[in-house]
Formats: sequence, C-alpha cells, structure tokens
Amino acid sequence: MTEISKIVVASVALGSMIAVPAMAEKARELTFINGSLGRDAEYQLRDRGFTHVSTHKQSNGYVYSYWWDSADDDCVNVEVYDGRVMTINDASDQDCGHHKGSDAAAAVGVVAGAAILGAILGHKSHHHEDGKHYDDRDTDRQFERGHTDGLYHHPFHNPDKSQAYVDGYHAGVDERRANAEHHYGRGGHAQVARFKDLKDARAAGGMSELERRGFRQVDNFTSGNTRYSIQWRAQSNQCVQVTIADGRFYDLRDIGRHPKCR
Repeated sequence: MTEISKIVVASVALGSMIAVPAMAEKARELTFINGSLGRDAEYQLRDRGFTHVSTHKQSNGYVYSYWWDSADDDCVNVEVYDGRVMTINDASDQDCGHHKGSDAAAAVGVVAGAAILGAILGHKSHHHEDGKHYDDRDTDRQFERGHTDGLYHHPFHNPDKSQAYVDGYHAGVDERRANAEHHYGRGGHAQVARFKDLKDARAAGGMSELERRGFRQVDNFTSGNTRYSIQWRAQSNQCVQVTIADGRFYDLRDIGRHPKCR
C-alpha cells in the first residue's frame, strides 16, 4: 500500500470515529400526528424525547401546547381543536422558556434571580396575530406586559401608548376568558344550574334538558336563520340566552338581566 493510500485510509477511519450530532426532529418530520387525538399525539411526542412545557386555551376553541426536546434544543407548537391535532409547527426557543447566547445574559440582567428565563417572557408565538414574536426585544416586552395585565385581570395601563401593549392585553384577556369558560360568573355558596355543557346539543333535546334543570322559556325571537331563546331559573336567578343555529345550541350564556327574567 502506497503512502498516499495509507493516508486516505487513515483519514476515512478517523472520519468514521467522529461523532455526528443527531439532527433535531423538526415539525415537518412530525406531521404524521396531524388528525390524531391529543392523547395519542402526546404519547408520540414523549416517545421521541419531547417534554411538555405549557398549554394555552383560546376563546375560539383552539388549544396550543408547547413541547421541548432538550437533546436537540428543539421547540414545537401543537395546535388542537375539538380534541384533535390540527397542525404542528416549529416554535422559537423562547416559546419553550429557553434563550441562547447574549439574549439569555440580557434577560438575566433584566430580572435578577429569576428561576427560569421563561418567566420573563411568558407569552407565546401564537398570541401574536402573525404567529411570530417581534424582532425588537423592547417591543416584545411591551406585548408581554400587556398580555400579563390582561391575563391576570389587571387594569389596562399603557403610558407609552404602545400598540404592542394593546395587542398583548387583548390576547391576555382572550386567554383568561378561555381558561374560565367553566365558571358561571357567580361567587359565594349559592347553587347554580349547569348549562354550558349543552353547547352543540340538538335543539329539541337541549330544550328538554334545560326544563329538567329548572329553566323555563320566557322569551324567544329570530334573526335571519338564527333563533334566540331566553331561559329563566328563578331558584338561582339565572337568565340564560340560548343561540340556536342549524338545529343545535350554538351558544349559551348567562346575560344577567332581561325584562322577562323575573
């Protein structure tokens, strides 16, 4: 074997010994979970090394969850509607509470002693209308401040007249409402009748069930192809408006007062 051949062989052998880092499993390689039930998708993600970071509801029924693969420094966002995965997308490290390089150092400098960097910027990509964080960090912080105020029902306070704060506040309010969708808006120990679980019920069966729960119809009217029924339950002072479309309960909400709710 010539000297050149020996060098080539040695080079190949040495190259084969060098560890090649595993490529991060991006969202495009995980699209097979689209259409699957949320619990099945969760199993698939965990099986591939992802850890759940957070879940966020929206008032339109969509649920967004963020997953982090520490081995590959990879963050993905799973969009679920009606219990099934609609899409899976790549997300920023920031969405999973991780920052790199100078960004991390800057964040630590802003809030000394923060347990995790994710506590500094808690809102996620999906909270923005275009699904992306602002490139300008100060603008993103304004959005974050608005989101926090809206989420925790703090008064609207925008001394800088920042549009990013306004957008963040609306996003926070929307998430707060979605998180409290189970609540009937009443405090204390008074018993109230359930009705929110009847959403999407067939109109005939839903009306019978409302009657069984102590409601009685006191008014009804139509607008186009939509019908509205006002239901009153004297025992709990509940005045519920039922919106009926395509033969089903499209929406039910306690409107508090109505001339015929008495």
